[in-house]
Amino acid sequence: MNAYLSSEEVVQLRDAALEAGFADPSVRPLLFDGIMLKYRGTLPLVAAPGRQVHSDLNEMNRVERLIDGSVPLEIWLRNAVVQTTEAGPLAAFQRALDDVARAAGGEPDIMTDMPAGEIKEEIIHRDDTVPFEFLRGGDLAGRAVARVKVPPYQAGTPLQPNGFPHSGTGWLIAPTLLVTNHHVVNARSRNGAQRPQAEPADLQLQVQHSRSRFDYDADEVETDESTATGLVAWDEELDYAILRLTTEPSRPVLRVSTQPLTVAKGEYVAVNIVQHPGGQPKRVALRNNLVYEANDRDVHYFTDTRGGSSGSPVCTDDWKVVALHRGTRRVEDVNFQGRSTAFVNVGTQLSTIMRHLEEHSGEVHAEIQAAQAS
Repeated sequence: MNAYLSSEEVVQLRDAALEAGFADPSVRPLLFDGIMLKYRGTLPLVAAPGRQVHSDLNEMNRVERLIDGSVPLEIWLRNAVVQTTEAGPLAAFQRALDDVARAAGGEPDIMTDMPAGEIKEEIIHRDDTVPFEFLRGGDLAGRAVARVKVPPYQAGTPLQPNGFPHSGTGWLIAPTLLVTNHHVVNARSRNGAQRPQAEPADLQLQVQHSRSRFDYDADEVETDESTATGLVAWDEELDYAILRLTTEPSRPVLRVSTQPLTVAKGEYVAVNIVQHPGGQPKRVALRNNLVYEANDRDVHYFTDTRGGSSGSPVCTDDWKVVALHRGTRRVEDVNFQGRSTAFVNVGTQLSTIMRHLEEHSGEVHAEIQAAQAS
């Protein structure tokens, strides 16, 4: 078998690995994750870390495939892509991965029966595919999301004549705890730049008369609505509210991130949002909805949402919630997909909400922690 890569290409990979910090011995197990242990044990060990990387690449480059059908160099390169954020090394690893994967699959670079200059396939910029399990995870996450309707009350009675329920989105963070935005349960329209605040007693009445509809995936399907006993925690500034449902909906809760989402300049981070825009059946915004920036409190992202999407979970590709969607912010000099945009969407970091709960609503925080750990 001929080697997958030339000796010059192996040297280029070694240099990229050194630039990415892969000479650190603690990183080596991450790069070999998924490669047969028996084969890994046959690789020579070298005292100098940089030479160890070069030795590993040379050895794997000479192995067509293992007895289980896997290609060790291809697996190593896939792991290298995952572990790399620097643009230069990432491009080198992705280019080598494309070449090795194509060669391992027996595919020619140029098809003779195709037009000149056309190749069978190619990765555009970076590999944006995800495991098929991503779809199953999204289906499971969607079961925890509900359309929320909240009727406005004033002075203990339904607000008239504009007493139509306000729509939003909520999701289970614990078996009987539903989280959404404070402005959703506040159920008041904006007045210029200000949103009137419901009195505390009216706020509780609004929550108690709210209806949360799970499995609202299509208009043709009737599903039950859940009621709530009251509001157990909230904050106007962070714009979150947690409702206690009357009965447990008996469905999985969404997992939340305890660490803030961080995004380095030029880093590619996609987020996914399950929502009920306009109070309509459930919709999902997937993966090309990239994060623009993030700080300790907020995450800004390019995602299609509408009124009624407030309170939606903002999830990474493992369907862990990193932010609570709350609205849109006007921006200047921002481009997305080659066009300027005047708006980016904004959500509150879940880690910030959890920290606020720990400081101000200890029992609710403990209940959520227990549910997340189960």
